[in-house]
Amino acid sequence: MNDDNSRELYDRALSVMPGGVNSAVRAAIEPYPFFVQKGDAGHVIDADGNRYIDWVMGLGPLLLGHSLPEPVQAAIQQKASAGPMYGTPTEVEVDLAEFVVRHVPSVEKIRFVNSGTEATVSAVRLARGHTGRNKIVVMQGGYHGAQESTLVEGDADNPAPSSAGIPQSFAEHTLPVPFNDEDAMREVFEEHGDDIAAVLTEPILANYGIVHPEDGYHEFLRELTAEHGSLLIFDEVITGFRVGGLGCAQSEFGVTPDLTTFGKVIGGGFPVGAIGGRAEIIDGFAPSGDVFQAGTFSGHPVTMAAGLETLQFAAENDVYDHVNGLGERLRNSLTEIVADQAPSYTVTGTDSMFKVIFTREGPGKDSLEEQCTAGCRQRPTCPRYDYCPKNAADVKNAETDRWRRVFWGQMKAQDVFLSQNQFECQFVSYGHTDEDVEQTLEAYKHAL
Repeated sequence: MNDDNSRELYDRALSVMPGGVNSAVRAAIEPYPFFVQKGDAGHVIDADGNRYIDWVMGLGPLLLGHSLPEPVQAAIQQKASAGPMYGTPTEVEVDLAEFVVRHVPSVEKIRFVNSGTEATVSAVRLARGHTGRNKIVVMQGGYHGAQESTLVEGDADNPAPSSAGIPQSFAEHTLPVPFNDEDAMREVFEEHGDDIAAVLTEPILANYGIVHPEDGYHEFLRELTAEHGSLLIFDEVITGFRVGGLGCAQSEFGVTPDLTTFGKVIGGGFPVGAIGGRAEIIDGFAPSGDVFQAGTFSGHPVTMAAGLETLQFAAENDVYDHVNGLGERLRNSLTEIVADQAPSYTVTGTDSMFKVIFTREGPGKDSLEEQCTAGCRQRPTCPRYDYCPKNAADVKNAETDRWRRVFWGQMKAQDVFLSQNQFECQFVSYGHTDEDVEQTLEAYKHAL
């Protein structure tokens, strides 16, 4: 496989960009990332003309794939040709806001921003402003963007910045606890409950190998936060409009948070973020409230049009049936392949998300008959239950180096592009086909 052009481009990039990239995860590919020239349905073509089945989908935003349906493409082109931006509101902002409010259970009002990071930054600020409290509880290893309040490691007793450039005094207001650990969460509230503004969590840990909540965990968080006057924030930047369809993951779990952050799919492949929730809380944003938030590019007309047309197309066509059906087929078949070739590994995911986590231990190969068949659901009667990841630490303890240094390259050599490390999700799009699934499954058989 020729990669001369990608190598040359990376050499140039190293001279003018730190690490040769504009987002750190892109450099996880070794010895250097391939540079993409274009996308086509469920595929990407790199600078050397190599064609790959793409299960990364821009790290999640591309629900419809790389080849946009005509009405979506036409709306984007129309807005772009009418002028880049205006510094004043446009009708399409209202249209998209109304669409989201109609479909997402927790959202009565919404504020659009420019990235998932900006959404979580603003949600944390809003929660603090609304409650008059300082501390935010997060899940250990969970990712909520490149922001000071959540780039924190350690535990609730010893939080510390996970990045240089963040003062320890910032980290002291963030309390990390393990996902799925009710006892640890109770202890944190017993000690700090009067100063906890919010619990911030993904409904599914989707940036750490895809970890499902145990049954009742989100209901527990909902009750505990309400009892202490804290807010429950669901970070649906990844799961929003992908898990649970137009109602998002919160509708699938039947738990309504106070605030929800969005990104990725809601912008149809263009830069976007949003914060939605109860009107009385969202109205805390300036100019109606005293929590300042603003952005030159917020509500950008091209992004708003792309997001609205993407979601309307999904609502009016068989998009979710298609992507969820392929996702289930992938996970079912991967479960069979893993049981035969690598029985300690764990297949995870739901709807149009999937992953194989290289867990180090598992049940005996002959005891897998009653296992979860289409992705781990934390079912206590599953023979994998005592071995499947319950939190981010469990995923981190998997064979992450083997996944990245050996397995990823073996899949690429078979023209299958997977996410750049063990932790990132993989996504099915409307552009993928049955043939893409079959080729990918054959590649897994060979690579595992």
